[in-house]
Amino acid sequence: MNDNQLVANLLKLKNFITDDIYRSALAKLGTGSDKKIEQILIDEYNISRDDIYKEVASYYAIPQININSEKLDEKALQEINDLISKLPETIKEKAYEKRIIPFKIKQSRNPTLIILTSIPTDNFAKTIASELKYKRYEAIYCPYKSIDEIIRSIASTQQDEYLKKILDESEEQIETTQQMSEEEQEDLIEQEINKGALAYLFEAALIEGVKSKVSDIHVIPYDNQSVDIRYRVDGKLSLWKRKEKIMPQAFLSVVKDRTQNVDRFKVDEAQDGFIQREIDGHVIRFRVSIMPIVSKDHSRHNESIVIRILDDRNVIDNIDDLGFQSQARRDFEDSVTRTQGLVIVTGPTGSGKSTTLLGALYHVITPEKNILTIEDPVEYVIKGARQIKIGHKLDFNLAIRSILRHDPDIVMVGEIRDKETAETAIKLANTGHLTFSTLHTNDSTSAVSRLYKMDIETFLIAYAINIIVAQRLIRTLCKQCKQVINFDNADAAVISYLIENGISEENIKQERIFEAKGCEACRGTGYKGRAAIHEALYFSKEIRHAIVNAKKDINEDLLKTIAKKQGMLTLRESGLELIKKGKTTIEEVIYSTTLE
Repeated sequence: MNDNQLVANLLKLKNFITDDIYRSALAKLGTGSDKKIEQILIDEYNISRDDIYKEVASYYAIPQININSEKLDEKALQEINDLISKLPETIKEKAYEKRIIPFKIKQSRNPTLIILTSIPTDNFAKTIASELKYKRYEAIYCPYKSIDEIIRSIASTQQDEYLKKILDESEEQIETTQQMSEEEQEDLIEQEINKGALAYLFEAALIEGVKSKVSDIHVIPYDNQSVDIRYRVDGKLSLWKRKEKIMPQAFLSVVKDRTQNVDRFKVDEAQDGFIQREIDGHVIRFRVSIMPIVSKDHSRHNESIVIRILDDRNVIDNIDDLGFQSQARRDFEDSVTRTQGLVIVTGPTGSGKSTTLLGALYHVITPEKNILTIEDPVEYVIKGARQIKIGHKLDFNLAIRSILRHDPDIVMVGEIRDKETAETAIKLANTGHLTFSTLHTNDSTSAVSRLYKMDIETFLIAYAINIIVAQRLIRTLCKQCKQVINFDNADAAVISYLIENGISEENIKQERIFEAKGCEACRGTGYKGRAAIHEALYFSKEIRHAIVNAKKDINEDLLKTIAKKQGMLTLRESGLELIKKGKTTIEEVIYSTTLE
């Protein structure tokens, strides 16, 4: 459903147009007309301009105001005129013609340009803000006649011939509107209150999300009259707030209106944007993903919004803080401090792969090295690295192909996506470059199989790779409420798991194994924070030999057997070490390693 259909549906549902007019107006759009549906309804069906745009503005949660130009003092008119005068002539002419004008500057830490628009679906307000060099602006719907009268008030003191011509030509177009009734004024006040309340709720969600160390904020319609805001904390989604008695599109529009590189009026396509805020003295960035979703009511158009919080304070810049067990720590450091070779971190989405690679990068960054990264999207700014910007003219694959010409020492390729990316990463590693990348597989040995199935030769895999690290993030116990398991009453499955993983029945009671309880500090979950567990497949001579000698397929079991003899812990064994240290629970480790 495109924008025109959406507006037409809205007006039909509100009984502003009949079914016949609805079908006829949409049919006219199909004849090649470049008009919007609102203009067709106004020009050809005599539908009230204000009725249409007032309803559209309300749907998109755009603030509304009706200004009496006679009550504007000379200072206010002068401010409007000063702002208009700074516009280039061509932009100024369009502003007059469209009745979209800069109104005033709202002073705050970040000044906001207020723009009056008689066409709430027109993005010309953004053009005005850009020309006046204001990063923050807010478009407010104001009836055509009100803006027209403001322009006339300015024109009465100016000698602008073009302005007077525009006003004269539009005399017949101006609709005669009555003074708003008391009931309409109350509706307007209620809309303004709701608009402010929604904006406040959204900003509060961002601030609380940062303070609560939330990784993602989800904004989704719950039903036709409410919206859910959910937080992902320590990998788990939970409801933070349900806002009731509002149209979901109103709140979604508030979010989109405050997101850079996003069009509020596009509702049938995916969009990506960003937000930046200063919270507690730190600049926090938010990556925003918007996707259209299905609604039970097909006349409504719903969207899902997910906001990733990017807080540089959470970046790990020391490999000692990555949580490696002793053997894995030694193998990893040896692999990332070599002059060449490929280091791969593998695991599902959200397993902390990028965090581990960032820690590795910070461990080897020096001014003497040219460090290049190719990420799509870039999440964190890495001090000391040159991060290549992906865009329409330089996509991920083109950047990969071009990187060798940029004289790199160390390269981070955000993800091995396909055969082409894999071949380039292997080539970089084999031509004297230390290369970091990620891959989506369940464990370390299956990453070898994945590369082999991409038609990468076994000898290239064997001698290009330094180490493959499989990783998971598991929740850690809340220190304030964790409690020792009473093994006299313990579940048989728990006892069985411990025995299978090397703890004898005699020693079980001597180990201090904890379980989750739940308190106010951890919001009743029993967990607070997360830690990484690793399976580090170090490419020793034996491992390389086994890969090169693979026939029709990679023998993953053989690779794992060799690696375990050399001291490698599997993901589950790494998790068991955290259980023994009292940092997590048996249930959490089992849950996180079931794909092993």
